[in-house]
Order: sequence, then C-alpha cells, then structure tokens
Amino acid sequence: MFPEPPTPGPPASDTPPDSSRISHGPVPPWALATVVLVSGLLVFSCCFCLYRKRCRRRLGKKSQAQAQVHLQEVKELGRSYINKVQPEVEELEPALSGPGQQVAEKHELGRLQYSLDYDFQSGQLLVGILQAEGLAALDLGGSSDPYVRVYLLPDKRRRHETKVHRQTLNPHFGETFAFKVPYVELGGRVLVMAVYDFDRFSRNDAIGEVRVPMSSVDLGRPVLAWRELQAAPKEEVSALG
Repeated sequence: MFPEPPTPGPPASDTPPDSSRISHGPVPPWALATVVLVSGLLVFSCCFCLYRKRCRRRLGKKSQAQAQVHLQEVKELGRSYINKVQPEVEELEPALSGPGQQVAEKHELGRLQYSLDYDFQSGQLLVGILQAEGLAALDLGGSSDPYVRVYLLPDKRRRHETKVHRQTLNPHFGETFAFKVPYVELGGRVLVMAVYDFDRFSRNDAIGEVRVPMSSVDLGRPVLAWRELQAAPKEEVSALG
C-alpha cells in the first residue's frame, strides 16, 4: 500500500503581519530615565536663562545708579573747588582804588566833629575843629598822636594845623581857624580837614580826611556836624617844629 499524499494547507500569505496584533512589551527603565533626564535639562536651561536675564537687568540698573552717584559726587566736588578758588562776592574784602591808599576800612578810621560859620562883616569863613573819636591806631603802642590840618582847595598852601594830642584816639581839639575868602567865591572851594598821626623821627601818617564841598553848605546859619573819615592819600609832610 502506498502512503497517502499529504493534504495541502492554506496558502501562505505574502502580506506583513498586522501591527495591531503585535503585543507591546514593557518599556525598559533606561528609556524612562533618559526621558526624565532630558526633560529636567530642558527645564533647568529655561530657568537658568530667565535667571541670567533678570541678573543682567539688575546689574544694569545698579551700574546706572552708581554712575549717577559718581556723577553727583563729581559735581559736588567741582562746586566745592569753585567755592574755594572763587569765593562769593560778599566775602571779598573791598580794595582801595589808586596807589598810596591806606589799607583801612571806613569804620576803623574814626570820625570828626567840626563847625562852619561865615562872618559877612569881615568876609571870613570860620572853621571849628572840635573833636574826634575812634581814630585808627597807627603807633606800635596801640595809640596815635593826632592833629588836624585844614585848608581850602584849590589853594593848598594856605593851611592851618591844630595842636598835637599825645597818645589818644579820642582827642578834643576845640580850635577855630579863619579863611579870608569872599562869599561869592566859596561855591568853587572844597574844605579839607585831614587828620594825621604825628611822628617826630619820620613822616607823619595820614589817618583820614573829611572833604566838604562848600557849594553844598548853607552858610546862612552856623553848621555843626559829625563826619566819618575817608582814606586819604599818603604824602610827605614836614614835622612840627
């Protein structure tokens, strides 16, 4: 007996197997660790970028504030330097104009009391040198030896002088001098009363003077007045004999 031939089975199909039918196995741990690590790196990179941006903004603001502070300090330093080099006008001491002026302020020179009267009968101007007070001390001992010289400009050669009062800054003169001048000519004259400090061994120093334009004086009645001494130019004067 011959063996039975095998029965043919269903023909083999050339189509690939359906993926839906393939069963998925469990995900390996290293794959999960890789995904977590990559995600963490991305999050950390984003956070680090944001942090650096904020730090740059803060540093920019801080540097700008420091620059403003330094600029303010430079301005203040410049102002202080200008104040040291160029003081205010009120702080400057008044300078006397012209050569030969005494370095002394007006309130340090003192003041002089005088009287004026005109005698119409004799045609004379009567000048009274009464007293002085608060005169400047020009001697080493802190005092002066004052006397007063009186003359009518422009004629400076005709002049009168009071007696010298020793070691005093508040002398009482009480002397009167007469100038023979027609009344019509007084308007063009200037009365000068110059106070000097007498020095026997050198030239006499000018303390100050009072100038009175006669055109501004009403001689219809006697005049009695105090005047502040003004700085007078130094000049060579002969010592009293």
